[in-house]
Amino acid sequence: MIKTFAEWERQEALIVSLPHEKTDWKPYLKEILASYKEFVKTAATFQKVIIIAPSFADFLPFSNLENVEFCQAQTNDTWVRDYGALDFKEDGKVKSYDFRFNAWGGKFESALDDSVNEKMFSEFFDEELTSVDLILEGGSVEFNGEGVMLTTTECLLNANRNGLSKEALESELKELFGLSRIVWLENGFVRGDDTDSHIDTLARFISPTCVAVASMRDEKDEHFLPLKKMREEVVSAGFDVVELPLPREVKFEGRRLGATYCNFVFVNGGLIVPTYGDKESDDYALGVLQRALPHLKVVGVDARVFVRQNGSLHCSCQNRFARE
Repeated sequence: MIKTFAEWERQEALIVSLPHEKTDWKPYLKEILASYKEFVKTAATFQKVIIIAPSFADFLPFSNLENVEFCQAQTNDTWVRDYGALDFKEDGKVKSYDFRFNAWGGKFESALDDSVNEKMFSEFFDEELTSVDLILEGGSVEFNGEGVMLTTTECLLNANRNGLSKEALESELKELFGLSRIVWLENGFVRGDDTDSHIDTLARFISPTCVAVASMRDEKDEHFLPLKKMREEVVSAGFDVVELPLPREVKFEGRRLGATYCNFVFVNGGLIVPTYGDKESDDYALGVLQRALPHLKVVGVDARVFVRQNGSLHCSCQNRFARE
């Protein structure tokens, strides 16, 4: 029997892949590395962090942090949520899937990222890895730990991924993840997201029965109606919701960035939430999540540099669940 983890379940480590000179982060590498260091330092107070980098020289600025380990691997980009292995449990044993990664529909070079899992599992973890001949990004799927998956049709059924029908893909995903139900959202988007509407920017399980959803207060904003319709879909699917209104516009070089509070990260005993320098909106989101999850320590980490490359905190990491 197969079970897929909810992200609040016990973890062994959080995996992070560092920006470096050969990535698109090069023009502001110092800034993003400072942001990554703050993120890693925060996460490491809750659990171990495994840092992927091309060389020890890239890792060196992080080597003075406690509770971190280094894994050497060549990468194209940092968004390990989307190319990192996805854990599942089969007959009581934790295993991992290695899906194909084509950089969100062939938008960027991805050969190195697509090979990271094989290297990590053979050289670092010394574990078997189950390869799946299917394109799937970790940020495109969300699980409640009790057999339900949440996703968007815009991403998973996009022709730039697998080209499968909804019925064929649903059947395959149900078998792979041991699912009883997939909830396909037809609405919702965040301007600045180039993943074809990943679910982790829009709607996230915070319990088996409750979903945190992105929303917009300003009725004149382009996000208002699509996010309102998405919320209605989630409620119609039978889930409670808590709303996380988008912050005021976050821009860089005149471009609106995909700032969303839904890109939070579960860690052992805590929840790390992206913040965007809008104190009123940041405090509101942190408060909503702390009240919804009183058993966790909810903390914020500034993600304004992360979103310059169209991702945020959740996109920047991958959960490795406890093996014992």
